[in-house]
Amino acid sequence: MVQEMKLRELKAADAERMLEWMHNPSVVEKLRSDFASKTIEDCLGFIAHSISENSVNYAVAGDDDLYMGTVSLKDIKDGAAEFAIVMHPDAFGKGYGSYAMKAVIEKGFRELGLNCIYWCVDPENVRAVRFYDKNGYRRVSPEGLPAEENYSEEEIEKFLWYVAEPVNEFEEQ
Repeated sequence: MVQEMKLRELKAADAERMLEWMHNPSVVEKLRSDFASKTIEDCLGFIAHSISENSVNYAVAGDDDLYMGTVSLKDIKDGAAEFAIVMHPDAFGKGYGSYAMKAVIEKGFRELGLNCIYWCVDPENVRAVRFYDKNGYRRVSPEGLPAEENYSEEEIEKFLWYVAEPVNEFEEQ
């Protein structure tokens, strides 16, 4: 049976599986944040504040409601947001990441009225680079993106930058 996928609000029951990916070196080794030092209390705090004025963070789940990862639009302002995604290893290769990315980007453009969704990745994070490229996202120069506020000049130069294009609802699919 094919598992249906969905985005839903994060809930306290997700904290344990969230902590599992945070403490998995193969998941976090090329990420910018120090997830390995996070605790269950950190996860619960993140979940409690997962929807705010300037960020939305959703759980990616199957029809069994099991948490498979987190997808986010953060630093929302002036019609732009930074995208982020991280998946539990149980989700790798099963389509959850592709589904979640497309779904949250669509929410950003259609429900939040964004006109720019961008993100970056360390070029050494081969799995992530391959994922973004395989899914057809466009690499761009960081110039003009609102990244200067959250990234050092060195990081801006080092990382690969991507943007998602708004979906024209009148285009034929």
